[in-house]
Amino acid sequence: MDRSTYHHGDLRASLLTSALELIETSGPEHLSLRAVARRAGVSPNAPYNHYADKDALLAALATHSFEQLRERMIAALADAESGDEIVAITVAAVRHALEHPGLHRVAVGTVCSDHLQVRAAEDAVKAVVATSVAVIPGDPEGEALCTGVWALTQGLSLLLMDGSLQPPADEDTDDFIRTVVRTTLTTLNRPG
Repeated sequence: MDRSTYHHGDLRASLLTSALELIETSGPEHLSLRAVARRAGVSPNAPYNHYADKDALLAALATHSFEQLRERMIAALADAESGDEIVAITVAAVRHALEHPGLHRVAVGTVCSDHLQVRAAEDAVKAVVATSVAVIPGDPEGEALCTGVWALTQGLSLLLMDGSLQPPADEDTDDFIRTVVRTTLTTLNRPG
């Protein structure tokens, strides 16, 4: 049977998988609905049955990324030793970004930031950050701390992905992240 006429049981999932593969091999800037259709083995118009345009597909990818990240951070938080929650979620988040750089760039990029489902998925991730720092909802200091942890996480992710920051030769990436986060938190907690 010709792949272009093959009926997928779950075309939406197949298209998302194809898009994930493409952004990890070619980068999000080279993603197109036509390329996704070709990779999925369907007609060029098939993606439009599920995604209105490229932005809708990117929003689905960003949402997927944040959902994966949230699950990973929750698992890290569950395994974290008391007092080490921020370190644990930061390592989990940076590791996720390093393992899925194209997907991470889509998720944190501005292209998808106005999509409601993306914002909701990102807010769910930030809620895990809030849990890790034991923030009381509405507490301005706690919310500022969450923003700082999120910024530290994203900064480490991007700098490590781009290669402009590298762990010392004798330290693996996860240990390096732990050291950076612990040192940052310890230094910030010093009096005066």
